[in-house]
Amino acid sequence: MAQYEQAPCHVVDARYLGDYKVWLEFNDGRKGVVDLADELYGEGFEPLRDKDRFAAFVLDYGLATIAWESGVDFAPDYLETARGT
Repeated sequence: MAQYEQAPCHVVDARYLGDYKVWLEFNDGRKGVVDLADELYGEGFEPLRDKDRFAAFVLDYGLATIAWESGVDFAPDYLETARGT
C-alpha cells in the first residue's frame, strides 16, 4: 500500500483555479475549493505570494497533499477543513 493511502484524509486530485485558489478532491469523495491567500505568510510561505510560484504546486503522493518545490505543503486535514463546499 502506498504511503498516501495510509493517511486517513488525503488529496487525490488538485487543480489551480487562479489567484490563490485550488480545487481539491479528497479520498472520501469530498470536493471543494480552498483559498489560501490568507495562509501565505512566514518564511516558507512568503515566496508563494508570487502567483506563478503558487500555481506550480504538485500533488505529493508521499505527503498525501499539495506541495511546492521549496518543500512547503499544507496538511491534508487542514485543507479538508479549510475547503468550501
